[in-house]
Amino acid sequence: MFALVSQEKTQLPPGSVVRLPATWQEYQCLCDQRGDGSIPRLKYRNGEVLLMSPLPVHGRDANLLADIVKALLDRDGREYDAFTPVTMTLPEESGIEPDYCFYIDNWQAVSGKKRIDWRQDPPPDLIIEIDVTSYSDVQDYLPYRVPEVWLLRKQQLLIYLLQDTDYILQDKSIYFPKIQLEEVIARCIKTAYERNTSAAIRELKQLLNNN
Repeated sequence: MFALVSQEKTQLPPGSVVRLPATWQEYQCLCDQRGDGSIPRLKYRNGEVLLMSPLPVHGRDANLLADIVKALLDRDGREYDAFTPVTMTLPEESGIEPDYCFYIDNWQAVSGKKRIDWRQDPPPDLIIEIDVTSYSDVQDYLPYRVPEVWLLRKQQLLIYLLQDTDYILQDKSIYFPKIQLEEVIARCIKTAYERNTSAAIRELKQLLNNN
């Protein structure tokens, strides 16, 4: 199967990434062509468009990390909103589709909204990205000022916090400062791959309840 990108049709082999020079208008045309679907994933930055067809492991890991975040928030009775898929855009500047995004501190700012204005509304507090094909880049979220980005690369969690004009790698999450996230996520990934995702989350919830 070969990659095909045209005005009429876009077709990518699973796991492939295509980078093309493009205008903002051409990026929008590709988004319109895709319709309500979520494949291929699309990203616009610096006069180019990137297209990616995810592998099954991509979606499974994204949902696993999102379920871990939900379990941690629910354990403390914290309110939040979560979205996937979602497209974040700043016209003529950036277009990106995070694997998962969470509103934690700012959930009330988007409560009940069917559309979010990324120029005026606050950004998600936490973004989750799964990097299987070197498509993901935390710097893509700088224009939106997302406070924290999690990048899972080679099944290792990398936590990036926004500091001034850059993302800095950190050991702790600002939303879960007392949790050893790398250990928790490594354990959940091990269980998910040896058994399944539901077993990993049940085990995590039991551990949280016991502590």
